[in-house]
Amino acid sequence: MAQVLGIGGFFFRSENSHALAEWYETHLGIPPAPTAPNKQPWISKQGVTIFSPFPKDSDYFPEDRGFMLNFRVADLDAMLKVLNAAGIESSDQVEMEGIGRFARIHDPEGNPIELWEPVQG
Repeated sequence: MAQVLGIGGFFFRSENSHALAEWYETHLGIPPAPTAPNKQPWISKQGVTIFSPFPKDSDYFPEDRGFMLNFRVADLDAMLKVLNAAGIESSDQVEMEGIGRFARIHDPEGNPIELWEPVQG
């Protein structure tokens, strides 16, 4: 069977796409999509990517949102410290045995973002 190799991009609508792209670059280190041959795209480190449709009535993320981003991080505490210092609040900090630690933030347009520090080993 033919299979995809990974996520090649995530595209979504925004009220102010330029400002939101700047926020993601400033606070999460994700550069905007390249607009010229000399611009480099975001290249993530190899690791697990979870693809999971959720039931329509799930309460795992806000019901007024059709998606939630989940980003792997190396050190959740360090990431939250930097984000909190920038005025970005975090919530829903949980640990799942054998899976890792999670925390929730939101971008300036209210999109939920889950930060995940996978279990090492």
